[in-house]
Amino acid sequence: MRVLLVEDERRVASFIARALRENAYAVDLAETGEAGLAMAKASAYDTILLDIRLPGLNGIEVCRKLRETGVETPILMLTARGLVEQRVEGLDAGADDYLIKPFALAELLARLRAAVRRNFGHTAATLRHADLEIDRHRRRVIRGNTTIPLTSKEFALLEFLMLRAPDTITRSEIVEHVWDCHFDNESNLVEVYINRLRQKIDHGQPNKLIHTVRGVGYSLHLSS
Repeated sequence: MRVLLVEDERRVASFIARALRENAYAVDLAETGEAGLAMAKASAYDTILLDIRLPGLNGIEVCRKLRETGVETPILMLTARGLVEQRVEGLDAGADDYLIKPFALAELLARLRAAVRRNFGHTAATLRHADLEIDRHRRRVIRGNTTIPLTSKEFALLEFLMLRAPDTITRSEIVEHVWDCHFDNESNLVEVYINRLRQKIDHGQPNKLIHTVRGVGYSLHLSS
């Protein structure tokens, strides 16, 4: 899943971004409210982590402007203060949740997972399709009775395919949700990772799950 992190404290931003990437998230970083606003309008994100105290436009103003322009991406506000008035102001501006610094990484990850589930209309932490199951909390993938080890990027790609299954998704949609803003559109990374998933998920299986829809994109569905 792709996350926009708007945080001006570089050490904090670096820590959060590194932790998220280690947990299969693609992360774009903005250091000012203006930059965050522009990036959130220009690209599709699955969640926005938005610090309240920012230079220029503060987080509440950014949140309000995003909602006014029709951006419905889930927004998790980060604040160093636990003032009730500030939390209420952020929620009234359109934020979906808030987290008070300093916070435990486990709580941040749990709130992100919840936001993504709501965004895709899936309330369960476990996704299942046919005999394939992924536990999004433990980052565990099982097909039948076999546990399948995946890299962080492979897991992120499979998660997105399963969230949208059995619908067909385009290559552009995959790039938007699985890779960050530095992705080279001329590369064949999407195709490479699709083939890696096929080798791990479908190899030796009588029923294939990952399919290419010629001229459109890819789909995860049961097919003999």
